[in-house]
Amino acid sequence: MFGSNYYCLVAGLREYTLEADAKGFDARAIVSEILEGVSRADARQVRLLYTYYDCEHLAALHAGRTVSEGLGNLTPEELAEELRSPRRLPDAVQQVLRAYADPEGEEAAEIDTAQRFEKALFGAYYAVCEKQGCRFLRAWSAFDRTLRNVAAGVTARAAGRPVEEVTVGGGDVVDQLQRSSAADFGLRGELPYIDAVIAAVNDEANLVEKEHKIDLIRWNESLELATFDYFDIAAILSYLVRINIVARWMRLDAARGREMFDRLVAGLDGRKFIEQE
Repeated sequence: MFGSNYYCLVAGLREYTLEADAKGFDARAIVSEILEGVSRADARQVRLLYTYYDCEHLAALHAGRTVSEGLGNLTPEELAEELRSPRRLPDAVQQVLRAYADPEGEEAAEIDTAQRFEKALFGAYYAVCEKQGCRFLRAWSAFDRTLRNVAAGVTARAAGRPVEEVTVGGGDVVDQLQRSSAADFGLRGELPYIDAVIAAVNDEANLVEKEHKIDLIRWNESLELATFDYFDIAAILSYLVRINIVARWMRLDAARGREMFDRLVAGLDGRKFIEQE
């Protein structure tokens, strides 16, 4: 079955330009417009991409921290209700929530509740993504999990903490992170970006600069994974990944956010692809 092509929607993405000071950038409004313009099946993929942020907020709420409205699908109030009685999130994520809410209950028999809540939560989230029919979402979630595991592993090693406490999921990379004593965890041949991550984590005393360098790796990978996707859901998801990075930097550092927004707009002239058809 062929996927949907969104010629007009993708071409219109370049209309999301800002004034010189970037005021008016509204990531949630962009997501809402995209959800209205894609098929029901593709909208599910978009929402699953944003379930990551729901999981971030759930982890914060579970730890007793407050959260504000963000990029996720659900409001803070809805997420608080999910912790008590999950029903809106993917089944695997709901299972984790039920297990931790009732460690003696039926769901807890299949979940290792001795591990940190967020480790189980994100493990379930990434497992759901890996089973999706959307090639981009599968590839992106695998990359994102690996990148976060590498950064967490480098940080844990520097702090003298066991790496297995901070990695999510399993697989060869996780095994290497947990077992290897090499400076690059023996992963240089497998992960071309590992030196950049290690350098960012170890060399940058400035946390903002460190995060910026790691987000540039994410940015480039989102483009790479959709190199030959111009008008399908992969192109839209790739765009949304970068929208999320821009939104994050608008909150963290306005100048960095503007720089990333300019990159986004510069690469979004969808009309040139239509002219090639």
